[in-house]
Amino acid sequence: MPPAESAGTYMKRKAGLLILSKLHRLFLNLAFAALTMAPLPALAESNGPVSDITRDVVNFLGLHADKTTTPSQVINFFGFGSNQANNPTDPQPIAEPVKQEVAPREIAPPAQLTDVSAPPRLPAVTAAAPSVETPLHRLFCVEYARMRSGLTVFGDARHWWDRAKNIYARVSHPVEEAVMVFSGSKRLKRGHVAVVTGIVSPRQIIVDQANWENHGEIDHATPVLDVSRDNDWSQVRVWDIHSGTFGAHVYAISGFISKSLATASND
Repeated sequence: MPPAESAGTYMKRKAGLLILSKLHRLFLNLAFAALTMAPLPALAESNGPVSDITRDVVNFLGLHADKTTTPSQVINFFGFGSNQANNPTDPQPIAEPVKQEVAPREIAPPAQLTDVSAPPRLPAVTAAAPSVETPLHRLFCVEYARMRSGLTVFGDARHWWDRAKNIYARVSHPVEEAVMVFSGSKRLKRGHVAVVTGIVSPRQIIVDQANWENHGEIDHATPVLDVSRDNDWSQVRVWDIHSGTFGAHVYAISGFISKSLATASND
C-alpha cells in the first residue's frame, strides 16, 4: 500500500479495480458468445487477412478506434437494444376490434297464426348456426344475461320480471338486446333468462343463453319459436341442437326486459 493512501482509500480503490476486472471479463464473454453464435461475413472467408478480421470484430462490437463507444450490436444481439422494437418475432400489437352499436329493434304483434301444432324447422335465413361454447368456468343463465345486457337485476331468473319493474322497460314482445324471462315451472324451478340477439320473423327470434343444458355452457344463436295461441309470446319452444329441431316442451314467458328502450309498454 502506498504511504500516501489511507487504509480506507486503498480498500476502495482495490474494490473498484476488482469490479472493473469482472465487468471486463463479462464483456469479453458476451462478445465471444456473440461471435460464436453469429459469425461475421469476413470470418467466413477462408483467406481473410488478420487486419480485416480485426476491423470486422471492431465494427461488429460497435467500437471506434479509441474503443470508447457502447457495444450496441452485441447488446442488441442479446435482446436489450433499442432496435428490438422492430424485431419481427416479437408479438405484434392487435388493434382493438370496433364494436358496432346495435340499435334496438322490436316487432309489433302480427296477425294470429291458426296452426302452430307443427313448428317449422330452422329456416335458412339466420345470422349464424346454433353452436355451444364451453367457457373457462361454469356459467349460470343469470350471470351471463347480466354481462351481456348490462341489466343490474339479481336473484333467480323467475324473479327478474318483477324486480325490473320501475327500473327498466318491460315489454311483451321481442326486442333486440333485451332479456327474455322464462317463468318458473316444474321443469324450470328457478326460471331462465336469455338475451335476444336477432329477430327472424314475427314468430321466431334468436337468443344467446347460458346453462340451458345444465352444463354451464354458452348456447349461441339459439332459435326460439312463439307457439302461443294469440301470438303474444307468452309460450315458446326452444331449438334443440342435438336433434336439429325445436324441442317438444312449451315454456311460459313472463316478458322481455330492455335497458335500451326509454319507456315501458303497458303490459
